[in-house]
Amino acid sequence: MFMDTKQLYRIWLDNASADPDLKAELEKIGENEDEIFDRFYRELEFGTGGLRGVIGAGTNRMNVYTVNKATQGLADYIKNHGGKSVAISYDSRIKSDYFARSAAEVFAGNGIKVNIYSELMPTPMLSWAVRSLKCDAGVMVTASHNPAKYNGYKVYGSDGCQVTIEAADEILGYINKTDVFTGVKTADFDESVKTGLISYIGDDIIDAYMAEVRNQSLHPEVCESAGLKVVYTPLNGTGNKPVRRILKEIGIKDVVIVPEQENPDGTFSTCPYPNPEIREALELGLRLCEKEKPDLLLATDPDCDRVGIAVPDGDSYALFSGNEVGSMLLEYVAKERKALGKMPEAPLAVKTIVTTDITAKIAEKYGVELVEVLTGFKFIGEQIGFLEKKGRQDRYIFGFEESYGYLAGGYVRDKDAVVASMLICEMAAFYRAQGKSLIQVRKEMYEEYGFYCNKLDTFTFEGASGMQKMNDIMDKMRTDYPKSVAGFKVIGFADYEASEKTDLLTGAVEKITLPKSNVISLYLEGGNKAIIRPSGTEPKLKVYYTAVCPTMTEAEELQKKMSAEFSGLVK
Repeated sequence: MFMDTKQLYRIWLDNASADPDLKAELEKIGENEDEIFDRFYRELEFGTGGLRGVIGAGTNRMNVYTVNKATQGLADYIKNHGGKSVAISYDSRIKSDYFARSAAEVFAGNGIKVNIYSELMPTPMLSWAVRSLKCDAGVMVTASHNPAKYNGYKVYGSDGCQVTIEAADEILGYINKTDVFTGVKTADFDESVKTGLISYIGDDIIDAYMAEVRNQSLHPEVCESAGLKVVYTPLNGTGNKPVRRILKEIGIKDVVIVPEQENPDGTFSTCPYPNPEIREALELGLRLCEKEKPDLLLATDPDCDRVGIAVPDGDSYALFSGNEVGSMLLEYVAKERKALGKMPEAPLAVKTIVTTDITAKIAEKYGVELVEVLTGFKFIGEQIGFLEKKGRQDRYIFGFEESYGYLAGGYVRDKDAVVASMLICEMAAFYRAQGKSLIQVRKEMYEEYGFYCNKLDTFTFEGASGMQKMNDIMDKMRTDYPKSVAGFKVIGFADYEASEKTDLLTGAVEKITLPKSNVISLYLEGGNKAIIRPSGTEPKLKVYYTAVCPTMTEAEELQKKMSAEFSGLVK
């Protein structure tokens, strides 16, 4: 039976007593119809990325009830498939530990064995726990790099990869059958620990993960002798212990931590948007660099699956993009594997469709097959799984996405800022031994393969009307896309929802074999490109630009022109 938002509000006001914060919030908004509507006009969307939303009361918020409802649905899915165990981890966000503990109680209430970390741990270590402990599923409580008001709930399959579209749809079916107040089974956490239904993940699992990370090193000997100095900020998240540990283990002893961002803090008071893609998040680190004069600044996001860097450039520090770091790591891994005789037969690398095309030229040089997948690291993890089923996981050498996510090795199935931090430092030390800075290495890369300027514009559409506005823009783009951009003719059009790519010069239509997705690509003359897609986790429309020119200055100017034109289109 359909209920309006006011009815739902009254039901929650009468029943939401588990968390006193929710009761107080509901009482506070009693006379505010707009606030009530925003909290109850829909349920948080559950998909391959799980749940993500603003923390608070209501069906359209992250709270103990929406978490428990999702967990009950996941528990029903696990039991229906004969599953018996899960792993749980969580980050430093507000209520992450509470949501993780509550999810554990729901699994235990359903007779499902729970393995949970005793303290906050990175997302890749959740993937590792699922695989290492042979669990049937995993839950990571995190909103990754979102602002402090958000939290989320990522769901992983038995392969340690975020669930597939098919699995997410089936889980959603179970969630939709669950009454948020009466349909959830629970067991007491402490009692379940006593009976063994809930167990803490031991140091042996953590140590084994760190050993797998170290196994991805190609030149472990260079770090001890390079004298590399690093400033590191975990941005008040989960990276503090594992990143510092791996750097120490590979011989990097001079590591200075940004003190204000060292310890867990879900309010992220020094970086309101704790995303290493954004310069503001690195400001305290950059200020410390002015004093410490390190060779490298590392910054990991709250759940430590992304890492950003800055390196000395004259008297200041230059930030590298995810496309640049990923491309340089791909070349370092491919080149040194080949030099060391460690390149597998038919090596393979993976990138997302919005990631720089310079990778194609690097892969071609070293004889690496490059596979392109949809946006989302789960699709990179899926490719490793395909190789594993064929007994050829060794073929995978590297994968990355432009949003600062990298993975070498198939020991986990999600991006891993711990291994990425290690390899970035090793790469810097390796080139330093050759008398090269990372600035020089980047310059040489562009001079050899071409100057690619890859930029991202984001357009925010908040509130109940935001999703409809984004859908309207995408629908219009499908039927009335521009015929030229910044003076370059549009020569190709791809609609990933229709699974078709059209050559506008010949009229030839090619089938896109990737899963259907709300993405549109415009291919321009000269290798230039624009890709438009709504974010899967935030109320944002994203436009990715590729500008290719004889110099970086020209490429940057072209990108600015493309951006200016799209700003008028995407409104």
